[in-house]
Amino acid sequence: MNQIPQGLAEFTARVGWADAQVQPLPGDASFRRYFRLARAGGGSAMLMHAPPPHEDPAPFLHVAHWLNASGMRAPAILAEDAAAGWVLTEDFGDDRMRDWLDANPADERSAYESAVEALVALHRLPPGPFAPYDMATYVREATLLTEWWCPAQGLSVDVAGYAATWEEVLAPALTRQQPGVTVLRDYHAENIMLLAGKAGGPQGLIDFQDALVGHPAYDLVSLLQDARRDVSEDLETAMLLHYVHHAGGADEDFLADYARLGAQRNAKIVGIFTRLDRRDGKPKYLGMIPRVWAALERDLAHPALAPVARWFDANIPDTLRFAHGAFAT
Repeated sequence: MNQIPQGLAEFTARVGWADAQVQPLPGDASFRRYFRLARAGGGSAMLMHAPPPHEDPAPFLHVAHWLNASGMRAPAILAEDAAAGWVLTEDFGDDRMRDWLDANPADERSAYESAVEALVALHRLPPGPFAPYDMATYVREATLLTEWWCPAQGLSVDVAGYAATWEEVLAPALTRQQPGVTVLRDYHAENIMLLAGKAGGPQGLIDFQDALVGHPAYDLVSLLQDARRDVSEDLETAMLLHYVHHAGGADEDFLADYARLGAQRNAKIVGIFTRLDRRDGKPKYLGMIPRVWAALERDLAHPALAPVARWFDANIPDTLRFAHGAFAT
């Protein structure tokens, strides 16, 4: 897996980094790969390889240029060859919010406050030049649960009824998300970099290539109902109030939409994590499903989710729900 991809030497030579030492870095759930380039005399950069046909760096570049032009803190683009899948960016260092908090748990509140405030700044901007987060997209994502998790559990469920209940539940949120804000869609502690090497300082954004124009609650719930890191319900509530305070207030409709989009996102992630195991041979994601399912159950308890909750009651056995969606070992 650490093999240097073909074409790396040619690209680095063409953009003036031929003398750099190349260090492969851990990847994510996609086909993208990352490398740190370090010059002997000092200076470093990050190299992303997102090779066609599995990947396309053009969306990442599109969003990065917009974020930086809008005053947000995405990595500066130093060089690019989108057709070949190469992007050279500013090096944000190694201080991911997730890793920092693992080592410095006392900094949790200040780190999350800064992350929430970054969202407030993003939401004050006019929506970016991105596609809308529309009903078809929301429902298609939610049905990843019935497409992947339910068959993996041996369940035969009412798929058409599932989609219909999501359309019913999400309709009010779609109305209220107009004109919308830029939604990064994977805004959580593993995709936030602490640029000053400390919590509470400036934070860099990564992994934003799937940005759409949608509801301001979506990235907030992505952060506070993190699939990969435990966020206590007390901290979730405090940071939700922190957002409301800095964003100029919110009403019961916003809180209902937060639950709606939390349930939609968590259902989607359960499906994605199952797909990563069954299709892509990445079983480590199965261990995260109980955390995601527990958050899903909390969201389903909100009255706004009643039609979806009734579908779960009718189609998902209590034994699986009590196990928080876990797979039998």
